[in-house]
Amino acid sequence: MSTATLTIDLDALGQNWRALDAKSAAGVETAAVVKADGYGLGAARVARQLAAAGARRFFVAVAEEGAAVRQALGPGPEINVFSGHMAGDTEMIGDLELTPMVNSLEQLTRHMEALSGAPFGIQLDSGMNRLGMEPAEWAAVRDIALAQNPTLVMSHLACADEPDHAANAAQLAAFREMTDGIEAPRSLSATGGILLGPDYHFDVTRPGIGLYGGAPFDDAAPVAQISIPVVQVRNLAAGETVGYGCTWVAEKPSRIATLSAGYADGLIRAMSGRATFWHGDTPCPIAGRVSMDLLTVDITHLDEIPKTLDILGPHQTVDDLADAAGTIGYEILTSLGPRYSRRTKEGHL
Repeated sequence: MSTATLTIDLDALGQNWRALDAKSAAGVETAAVVKADGYGLGAARVARQLAAAGARRFFVAVAEEGAAVRQALGPGPEINVFSGHMAGDTEMIGDLELTPMVNSLEQLTRHMEALSGAPFGIQLDSGMNRLGMEPAEWAAVRDIALAQNPTLVMSHLACADEPDHAANAAQLAAFREMTDGIEAPRSLSATGGILLGPDYHFDVTRPGIGLYGGAPFDDAAPVAQISIPVVQVRNLAAGETVGYGCTWVAEKPSRIATLSAGYADGLIRAMSGRATFWHGDTPCPIAGRVSMDLLTVDITHLDEIPKTLDILGPHQTVDDLADAAGTIGYEILTSLGPRYSRRTKEGHL
């Protein structure tokens, strides 16, 4: 087989949800964010596993993602759509019983006129300046909106992954000012907010990246492993170069493995010359530039020619790899392309 293998540890996924659920009080509901095709790992399999772990409320980015999750889960679980009630989504929202998190007076009006009585939530802007009603707009429609019994009133933290950032306390204060005294359930925290402590938990938390093994949840069990097959191995003399631009030059006689993956598979070009592969417990550095379908690795120091090398696994987390590429774990996971042979692992915990 010439394609790389992406192994998804479903038990670890469920373990991470339970661990994050345990960080809030018994009366706080822990939902699950499964947008971007379950952070690149497959929304259907991810949502089913999280439902088995105990999640009954899910979040997606757009209605089309909600349709895929509804198909996977069937009726019952609540599926919330962060982008709200967009023009053209009415039929899908109504037929599939999705819950839009309305972001503006325009969306609120659209929902009340098109799907009167259908569930909806409200998203407020507490300082991120991205989605949600700002305080003045919320003040103008608050009584009307709350009279319709929204299922959730939420906002989103901009700097929750930096516990000491002043924006966290400022957004918490703004959210409280906009929502204290309402009867609707409230939600402010994704993974980072959960870790900030109970002041940020309110009624519902929405873990995302922490479910999939990413920072800032340092205790997360790794969920994704990637093994890439070796296509060819060649011996180089000192002074020979490897790959586009001749950026890697052999300083001594070297052995180079060519692997069947590249930036089309989410192993982004910025990893060139910086990322590390693993053969068991032995690190093997990338040699030269990552190209679209291939990359090259220095295996001079190995005693054997490997059939595969790992880039995600026990020795290298998604955030380790992201650091090498100058990005974040979210981008690594959500960039994984369609060519991987996706396998699941479960039943070992």
